[in-house]
Parts: sequence; C-alpha cells; structure tokens
Amino acid sequence: MVPKEIFKKIRRIEIRTRKLVNDLFSGEYHSTFKGQGMEFEEVREYTPGDDIRLIDWNVTARTGAAHVKKFKEERELTVILLVDASSSGRFGTFEKYKEELAAELCALLAFSAIKNNDKVGLIVFTDKIEKFIPPQKGKPHVLRLIREIIYFQPEHTKTDIAGALEFFSKVIKRKSVVFLISDFLSEDFFTPLRIANKKHDIIAVKISDPRELRFGNYGLIELEDAETGEVMVLDTSSHAFRKEFEIQAAQSTDDLKHRFRLIDLDFIQIRTDRPYTGPLIQFFKMREKRH
Repeated sequence: MVPKEIFKKIRRIEIRTRKLVNDLFSGEYHSTFKGQGMEFEEVREYTPGDDIRLIDWNVTARTGAAHVKKFKEERELTVILLVDASSSGRFGTFEKYKEELAAELCALLAFSAIKNNDKVGLIVFTDKIEKFIPPQKGKPHVLRLIREIIYFQPEHTKTDIAGALEFFSKVIKRKSVVFLISDFLSEDFFTPLRIANKKHDIIAVKISDPRELRFGNYGLIELEDAETGEVMVLDTSSHAFRKEFEIQAAQSTDDLKHRFRLIDLDFIQIRTDRPYTGPLIQFFKMREKRH
C-alpha cells in the first residue's frame, strides 16, 4: 500500500508534468525522436511531382495506370530511463533534492513518450541494479514508474554507472532512446557508455545543486559524504579555498562534457535552483536542427 503522502506527491507530479507535456514538450519530443525508419502503408495513383523511384511497377502493369508506393514513419520507439538512486541524490539546498528533480524529470519524459505511443522502461541503480521494469505503453504503466522512482528505497548507497550500462546492454536488445540521469559521481564508466552509445541513442542528464559548484562564506562547516559516510570539516571563510573549489567543480563539468563529445553523446545540465524546462527545450530544438 502506497502511503497517502506519497500518493499525493505522485498526483502532484502527474498534474504538473502532464501540463508541461501538453503545453510544451509533446511536439518537441515528437520532432526530436523520429522513429526507427519507414514502413510501407499503401499504393496510390501517381500524381505529377511524385518521386518516380517510388513507382510500383507490378501494380502499374496490372492496372494500366502508374501507381506509387506510399510509406509512413515507423514511429514507435523504446525509451529507457536509466536512473541513479545513490545517496548523493538526497542532497539539495533549494526547493528540491536532486532525487526529487530526477523523479519529476522522469515523469515528464515518460508522459511525453506515451503521448507519442512509445514504450517506456525503467532501470534504477546504485552500485547494483535496484529495480528493472521492462518497457511498456500506457498511463497506468507510467504512473507505476513514477511511483517506483518516488517510493522506492534503494538497498545500497554508492554508484556504479558502468555496471548499470552493462546490465542495460544485456536486457535491452532493441535500439532505444536512453536518458541516463545521474550526478555522475562515479568512476570508469566511459568504455561501457561508448559501447552502448554505438547501438542506442543515449542522452546524459546531469543533475547538480549550486552548492556542489561553489560555496558561500559559512565559516567552518562539517560535511558527510552520503555514499561513503566520510566526514570532512571545511573552512569556507577562506577565499582561496572557495576559489579553488569553484575552479575544480567547473573543471570537472568541462571534463565530463569533453568526454561526452568525444563519443558523440548529447548532454543536458539540470540544476536544483533553476527551471529544467529551459535546458530541455534547448536540447530538443538543437536535436531537431541536427537531425
């Protein structure tokens, strides 16, 4: 039984994200992800301007009138939400934790997919595979995915993106659109990511909080690493420390973007202190122009 407060949270996310899908994202999604190819639909009579390469010579010979083949887009896609549920997601200094933002983002993408008659699946991971829900269609299925993301309590705390990608490659055989949603605080995942991206269309979505990028002057503060339990004392009153921290955080993001570019993988940056609609729409428009 899902607790009342979780059910209300799911309902709030459903209402908010469905409105965004209807108002903003459905058309952008459809234009960006165009399907796997073309399939034959019917034969019709030739009209001036038709491509002569599409003439069906068998039908033309039988009827005595030129006919052309008509094709339609093979629309149905498989979308996989590959979601990092490690303990570093339980951090946030604004309205939402990173894991809450990830859940809302998953809901938006899932509703966009089913509105376009695509299948959606879910893989939740830490340093093990915590949950796998195979791709299906329909609103009840999407609501189940959202419930799992919000309500699910992972057994482990750490992150293994490489292991998650290897599992994904084993269980999902059909070419898929994959949203890898994480803060990417993990090591040695670029080889399996490069291999998976050769077959699938992977989009990396990095969720971060501004306090992971820079510190204000808060004096001495004690921080605990949510994944390892390690405790650190930091002197944020030091201008040199704050500057060095900011430089290293920016360099880490730049390195990540550079490595994604090397394997031709798209990258979206989402922050807890800013609306996610802007980066998503920018991504959709960029993809539409490119393809």
